[in-house]
Amino acid sequence: MHTAVLTDRERAAVQAYLRLLHTVRAAFDGPPDAPRPFVVPPAVLAEAEEALAGAGLTGNEDAFFRLLHDWCPPT
Repeated sequence: MHTAVLTDRERAAVQAYLRLLHTVRAAFDGPPDAPRPFVVPPAVLAEAEEALAGAGLTGNEDAFFRLLHDWCPPT
């Protein structure tokens, strides 16, 4: 149960980060001998960066990860 009330921009930043995280995980999940990507898809990374900037969280990782933890606590 999350208790944090996020602004629309903060929510967008958290969601973009989670999409980025899931994209990276999907790329690296699989058989150990499967080829791995060299870079994160630029569009996914750009979306996350833009969302962080829009929420005023660029360069403030502590605040962002507190929001992320409050909104989407680890299971």
